[in-house]
Amino acid sequence: MAGSVLRVIPLEAAEYAHHMIDAEKADAPGGTYTPKFFDAQGYKTLQAVCETIIPADADSGGAIEGGAPEFIDLLTSENEEYKAKLGDGFKWLDATCTTRYGKAFLDSAPDQQQETLDLIAYRKNAAQGEDVAKAIEFFSLLRNMTADGFFTSKVGIKYLGYKGNTYLTDFPGCPPVPGV
Repeated sequence: MAGSVLRVIPLEAAEYAHHMIDAEKADAPGGTYTPKFFDAQGYKTLQAVCETIIPADADSGGAIEGGAPEFIDLLTSENEEYKAKLGDGFKWLDATCTTRYGKAFLDSAPDQQQETLDLIAYRKNAAQGEDVAKAIEFFSLLRNMTADGFFTSKVGIKYLGYKGNTYLTDFPGCPPVPGV
């Protein structure tokens, strides 16, 4: 799709993935999603990192409400490259936290989790070594997948205020910014 902001997959594929997930949840007892690639602990870690990337706020639900973890798990289960990159990346997160703090990522304190994610959120930190450079590539992929999963979901589309391809008879411009 020309002009798409999607970084991971085309819009039509993202829409299809969300429909598959919704159908599975509708058919499942309790309306829950069953991870296809990640084990239970890995899926909880995925949820925690996704929620850190796009947290819920007063304007919208976050990555979890938007179904980003399910989206990522489903895509990863079907793609060998994603399996390798995300699998290795989450192993790196747990190993790094265990080395630094004596606990896996999920069991580390919130400030320790944030410190670890801050290390791999910025490309400038790649100079610290090859393992950090690979972890930065992992986080970049995960961040893109999280954004794609969220902004192609009903929650994300509502947050954007997207009204579809509609004709505007009047465009009032941007609203004034308070205090400017």
